[in-house]
Amino acid sequence: MIRLADAHCHLDGSHFQEGPDAVLQRAREVGVVGFVVVGLAADGERSGESDDERLEPVRVAIDLARRTPDVTACVGLHPHDASRWSADLHASLSALAASAEVAAVGEIGLDYHYDRSPRETQRDVFARLVGLARELRKPIVVHTRSAPEDTLAVLEAEEARDVGGIIHCFSEDRAFAERALALGFDLSFSGIVTFKNARAVRDVAAWAPLDRILVETDSPFLAPVPHRGRKCEPAHVVHTARCRNAAPKRRAGPDRGADRSGARRASPSNESRLRAAALAAGEAMLHATGKRLEKSWWR
Repeated sequence: MIRLADAHCHLDGSHFQEGPDAVLQRAREVGVVGFVVVGLAADGERSGESDDERLEPVRVAIDLARRTPDVTACVGLHPHDASRWSADLHASLSALAASAEVAAVGEIGLDYHYDRSPRETQRDVFARLVGLARELRKPIVVHTRSAPEDTLAVLEAEEARDVGGIIHCFSEDRAFAERALALGFDLSFSGIVTFKNARAVRDVAAWAPLDRILVETDSPFLAPVPHRGRKCEPAHVVHTARCRNAAPKRRAGPDRGADRSGARRASPSNESRLRAAALAAGEAMLHATGKRLEKSWWR
C-alpha cells in the first residue's frame, strides 16, 4: 500500500461533528500515514467572540498533535479574518505557534477573490505573520487566491525565503510556480487537480520536481473527483495523488536547492517535521529531506 500524507486539513468540530479521531482512522485505513492539521485564529464563524475564544481552533489543533503521533499542527490567521488582527491576538498566536507541536505558521496570505478583509489590511497582516514565522524560524503555509503578484511581492519583501514553506492548495500557473520554487516554497496540490477544468494546475503538477510537490485535501473543502460536491476528508487524498501520478511527466522544473540559502533558514527540526508530514508518496521520502526521516515526528 502506498504511503501518503495529507499536507493540509481542517478537522475542527465545526466541520466534523463526530470529532477528528474517526476521520483520521478512516484515512489511516486507506494508507494515509501523516496529517498536517490547521488551526486558525479568529475564524470567520467566531466573529462575535473574544480573542481568547477565537484562538480555540488553534488550541484544538495543537492538542490533537500533542496526543496523536501521526499529526502535526500549523497555526495562523486566514486572510479572510485579517481585519480582526490585533496586537494582543498576534502575541497570543505567537506564543501558541512556538509550541513544539506546531511545525509551521499558516495558513496565512492573501485572498482577493472574496475580499472579506480590505486588501491593504490583508497585505499588512500577511507581512506581520511572515515576520512571526521568521522570528520563530518556522516554515510558512501560504494561502493565495486571485492575488499572485501581491503574494509573491510580500514573500519577497519580507524575506520569506529565509524560512520557506508551502504554497497550499496550488491553483496558479507555471510562472507563479517557478518564482515560488525559487523562493524555497514547495507546491501542495488539492482536489482541484482532479477537476476537469483545472488543466493548468495539472500541467504544473506534472512539470514540478517530484521532491517539491505535496498533496492535500483542504478538508472539508474541495473534495476530489469522484467525491466532488461532498464533504472532503483526509482519506480522499488518495484520489489527488493518483491524479497527479497519472499525469504525463514534462521537463523537470528547477532543482530543489535553487535559491534556498539563508542565514535564518527555518530550523531543520521544523522544516523536516512539516515536510515529513506532507510527503506526497513513499517515493518522495527518498528525496531531499529523506535522510532526516529517521528523526521525524511520525516514527
